[in-house]
Amino acid sequence: MTDGTWITLISLGVTLLFMLGTPVLLVIFYWVVGCSFVMGLTLDNTGAELLNVFNKGFALLAMPLFILTGDLINKSGIARRLSDFAYACLGWMRGGLAMASIGACGLFAAISGSNSATTATIGSMLHPEMVKGGYDERFSAATAAAGGTVGIIIPPSIIFIVYGFLMNLPISDLFIAGIVPGTLMVLAMMAACFIICTVNKWGFLIALSPWRVFKTAVGAWLGFFAIGLVLWGIYTGKFSPTEAAGVTVGFCIIVGVLSWPLNKLMGSKADTPVEEKSLVSMVVVEGFTPLDIPAIVVRSAQITGILAPLIAVSVVMQQILSLLGAQSVISGFVTGMGGYYPVLFTAMAIVFVAGMILESLPVTIILAPILAPIAHSVGVDPIQFAVIFLVGASIGFITPPYGLNLYVASGVTGVPYFRLLRYATMYLGSLVAVWIAVAYFPSLSKTLLSGGYLYEHLPIWFGALTFWN
Repeated sequence: MTDGTWITLISLGVTLLFMLGTPVLLVIFYWVVGCSFVMGLTLDNTGAELLNVFNKGFALLAMPLFILTGDLINKSGIARRLSDFAYACLGWMRGGLAMASIGACGLFAAISGSNSATTATIGSMLHPEMVKGGYDERFSAATAAAGGTVGIIIPPSIIFIVYGFLMNLPISDLFIAGIVPGTLMVLAMMAACFIICTVNKWGFLIALSPWRVFKTAVGAWLGFFAIGLVLWGIYTGKFSPTEAAGVTVGFCIIVGVLSWPLNKLMGSKADTPVEEKSLVSMVVVEGFTPLDIPAIVVRSAQITGILAPLIAVSVVMQQILSLLGAQSVISGFVTGMGGYYPVLFTAMAIVFVAGMILESLPVTIILAPILAPIAHSVGVDPIQFAVIFLVGASIGFITPPYGLNLYVASGVTGVPYFRLLRYATMYLGSLVAVWIAVAYFPSLSKTLLSGGYLYEHLPIWFGALTFWN
């Protein structure tokens, strides 16, 4: 048999394995090893390429650190305080708790940078509360899954780090470019949530209390400080995204360890309602002991142990695809569309379809090096295309048949996967609308960058950011 026949058979075989539920890491690994044998590439070469991904990728060190940050803020109680603040602001509206869940996802994403961590953390905290509050359990779980999509768009973002590493783009610019699109995604999902809850009359309302809003804002001050620390440091150039991740981890550890004894002295309990807590007790979070840190690190290492090999084998897969001429085939197809918008929307369609069956990391590593140069050749700004590409990849988190966030939400809430799909599709429309807007209006992703509209017209805000630069 010819090499082409063998590669076709290998591809069919791993596709069958994927359909049977084999983890995507093993599917890609089997394909890489099989094709390497067929093409005469030694496993020594494959192993060397896997190692080079991390030897040459200092920026990738930020990935495990931001994952650890997410686990630390969850364990310390900061994530709960951010959720309380979001609910205090939105609970007076129909669907307020559901919208607060989405808002909490946005705030959590601004510290952790991970979609799955965002979905798991907010879903496990607020799904029981939403069910008690009169929401359908399927809708509650789907809301956590949809809210988690902003985890890779609102900075800091693990996937932006990977994209910047692959395409040699400044990661700090990518982070800043994701702020407005990520915020629009949150607002669009809140609007969809409000409509769904109003039609179904879901959710109990609470009175809008300025005191409650102020009190919960005080309680969430550490979360706000962590968000500001990351954005200030990266924007002013005080530290790189990798260094920002390390600084944030150090901050969270110090806060967690110091808060635990103070919280015990005050006699505060995590399950005490906000109304019964004093303003002084709201300043201090629950925290954790130094003995808790090894378990937190192990949990983060388990997630990193899944993502890091997936990045490595996906890079090798992209190299093999290039040797097979896949890049030329896709490039010829996309450029054949002709013109700025035909090429852009064809690339978006490819990303959307790929996101339906693959996780965002392999989609980015395999397709970004192919599609980004094509988009740039017709005049699409590289930073803008990065945001367009990754917003599309994030939508794949709630798009069946794969939909990683749907699986995560199903796991933490106990609601079967297929029962989530009905309500997840309702959020899908709002996210696609934002995606098209980001593609059609380049200013949405570039407005906060140097030369952008908001950069030029908000001197006070940017002056505050750059004061210590």
